[in-house]
Amino acid sequence: MNTATLYPDNPALAGAPAIPGLRFRRYQGAADLPKMLEVSIGSKAADSLEEADTLEGLTVRYEHLNHCDPRRDILMVEAAGQLVGFGRTYWQTEVSGDVWRHNLVAWLLPAWRRRGVGRAMLHWLERRSSAISAELAPPRTAARFFQIGCAETEVGKAALIEREGYQPVRYSYVMVRPNLDDIPDAPMPPGLEVRPVQTEQVRAIWEADLEAFADHWGEEVHTEADYERWLNIAEFQPEIWKVAWDTGTNEMAGMVLGFINHEQNARYQRRRGWTENISVRRPWRRRGLAHALIAESLRELKGRGMLEAALGVDTENVSGALRVYESMGFRPVRRDSLWRKSMGQAAGP
Repeated sequence: MNTATLYPDNPALAGAPAIPGLRFRRYQGAADLPKMLEVSIGSKAADSLEEADTLEGLTVRYEHLNHCDPRRDILMVEAAGQLVGFGRTYWQTEVSGDVWRHNLVAWLLPAWRRRGVGRAMLHWLERRSSAISAELAPPRTAARFFQIGCAETEVGKAALIEREGYQPVRYSYVMVRPNLDDIPDAPMPPGLEVRPVQTEQVRAIWEADLEAFADHWGEEVHTEADYERWLNIAEFQPEIWKVAWDTGTNEMAGMVLGFINHEQNARYQRRRGWTENISVRRPWRRRGLAHALIAESLRELKGRGMLEAALGVDTENVSGALRVYESMGFRPVRRDSLWRKSMGQAAGP
């Protein structure tokens, strides 16, 4: 394949606005990351996204890209020699095996919005995703989608993708427990206990978490690249995790993989911890283990000086997770959405 044709150094992108100095180019490796960080921070701030990207975090992400070829699948946007936007596409298959999705992610500084640049980026990412799908040749029975995540504060993005034929298919909440007072007394079920995490247990914890989430909507097939990235992200904090074990069988029963985002807390002047990756393996469900582990995690965060806790949840989670979190004092503060557009029938066998 001629990658220069797909992605020339300075393509006149089809449908791009005729703005003097506007240029599209390839990703040039780690040297681009500091400029990408500035764009990410500026774009998220314009959309009131309370995140705190760092160069270290961005470096880890781009060193462990999964199903994304940085030479071909990333689009960089410059104006007068300054980076003003970037986007990438990466594909995933779902655990069910009958859904292939191409995720489109892009950031654009607010001064360059509503000028046709975002639409041109979206169209390029769609064309590139379609070319990747043709190379992969998924079976004809597979459903293929373009997929885009959208926070409720990203009003402009939602308007653009809706005009381009995308439809919301799933919603999620960011939930916050505004204080760590009056943590419910949720005792550990008989025969189960929480133990400190040992280094040699980390791989088994990862695999047990994947198993527990395998029956959730849209759960993707994870790879070794995902595991390696997880080991290197700032949120990897085993000293905070709460992992329950069955004392009779010595099997892992459930977990809450909490963390503290220190950069985010400093930027927004708060003391918030996260209770994430809340999962209970099937044989130990409906015994109150999730409640007990969340309570343990909240006490851990409080002991580390946090004043509130947060988590993310699928609003239609079939396990009843939303009710559990509400009973533990969490309340929704933001609703995000997942949008899809069909790519049509696959050309594979």
